[in-house]
Amino acid sequence: MIKLNLKILAFSSLLVSSLAYSQKTDQLQTKNNVSDNALLLKAKNDSVVAAKKKAAAAEIAKLPKPYNQKENAQTKIAELVKQAKKENKNIMIQAGGNWCIWCLRFDHYVQTTPELKELVDQNFIYYHLNYSPENKNEKVFAKYGNPGEKFGYPVFIVLDQNGKQIHTQDSSVLEEGKGYSLEKTKTFFKEWSPKS
Repeated sequence: MIKLNLKILAFSSLLVSSLAYSQKTDQLQTKNNVSDNALLLKAKNDSVVAAKKKAAAAEIAKLPKPYNQKENAQTKIAELVKQAKKENKNIMIQAGGNWCIWCLRFDHYVQTTPELKELVDQNFIYYHLNYSPENKNEKVFAKYGNPGEKFGYPVFIVLDQNGKQIHTQDSSVLEEGKGYSLEKTKTFFKEWSPKS
């Protein structure tokens, strides 16, 4: 009887140990599965981010680069004010840089949309104010309230024909999908055209 009890006790102990081992193995397997899934998800996200960066770089490479990093913006804007007075136009400053995909998209959109190009050409002297590590144009941006810090880029600064700042526009309100809204953009340009 004692031998039987010892055998039952040994068997029970072995069974409990086996169950505990099995449970720990299941827990480790679950942790490994969670870790593997997290790594797969991270790798997938990294791949998506890399693909988006590559696509953006390819798009940037194809679009015209209207920003002049070497230009003295203060001098150029003073010249544009003289021209605006002569032509009775306002000055539309599109602040940003050749590094900014949304800046390049907007410029390309306006230049390739006939009704927008006509509206701009009739009413504005258009200027691309550069902001880049090579030339931040800090004095000019400070004069207009550093709108890029508040809104990001592109940001629009509208001057009247005397060079007085009459409006600052956040470009995000003009966006639609992966581009810009024709109606919102037309409304913006019409609203800030010179008043006859």
